[in-house]
Amino acid sequence: MQEHLKKSLYVAPMMGKTDSHFRYLARLISKQVHLYSEMITTGAILYGDAEKILSYNQEENPLSLQLGGSDPIALKDCVLIAKEKKYDEVNLNVGCPSNRVQKGNFGACLMEQPKVVAECVKMMSGLGIPITVKCRIGTDILNSYGDLSNFIKIVSDQGGCETFIIHARIANLNGFTPKQNREIPPLKYYLVHDIKKEFPKNKIIINGGIDSIEGIRQQLNHVDGVMVGRSAYSNPWLLSEFDNIISVGSNQAKTRYDVSLLYLDYVKKKHEEGVSLYKTMRHLLGLYRGIKGGKKMRRYISENISNPNIAKYMFSDIQNFF
Repeated sequence: MQEHLKKSLYVAPMMGKTDSHFRYLARLISKQVHLYSEMITTGAILYGDAEKILSYNQEENPLSLQLGGSDPIALKDCVLIAKEKKYDEVNLNVGCPSNRVQKGNFGACLMEQPKVVAECVKMMSGLGIPITVKCRIGTDILNSYGDLSNFIKIVSDQGGCETFIIHARIANLNGFTPKQNREIPPLKYYLVHDIKKEFPKNKIIINGGIDSIEGIRQQLNHVDGVMVGRSAYSNPWLLSEFDNIISVGSNQAKTRYDVSLLYLDYVKKKHEEGVSLYKTMRHLLGLYRGIKGGKKMRRYISENISNPNIAKYMFSDIQNFF
């Protein structure tokens, strides 16, 4: 496998899902997959409780911070904080289609302003931490291959961005909800493949609708990496094959039982620190999909994670399911 494919598989940033607890679970399953934070706005970091917002378990690395914003100075300041917190990469969100994000002039609407994105990336770069951009293949206004190529060229040449993570759908910014934007615009993988051919020196990572190991392997024939989103959250065990794809022969012989016990130890520790069971245990539900007794286990967890009085019984009860 080529050297630049060493970190070729990624779990996408997903609001309300890829928090520090899920990332810890994902890292128990795969040692080499690259993880991303949920999108965090520059304002939340600069004017909120940055220490709490940016905290994570050291075991989560390699870990990227995804930023939402379009003010070059604010983005630069956040990159410096991310470096201090020892994140491995900072990713600029140029793909989120929500109305709230548009009102803040960041996310997918920035695809229509490539020079602004280039200015942001240029300001964020040269600070000792890699900067990447996550975008769509276009918007409902600018959606031709030429528009996408122009965006990549400007952000690469003027901003110095070397790595692009491209969701292979356009973002419809005039009426579609975020959910609809994940499902309705057709996937056009071939456009991302063509971008890789046109920009061979750039690292191109593909995202969108890829939900199987076979699909991942197929995409790696055309691009430098694959980012998997909701399929990795709804079925975290999908990640168990990732290490073997990244480095042939490195797959560790872990079972769901092994992972469950390790994660339950983590849950106990967090519970003793005052973290609610809901925040940690909800991520465990997908791990039990497709196994005997899994439905019963998911129901048990769902019915009890809001009951703090059952914590001491829950841990032993779950172990008894195996």
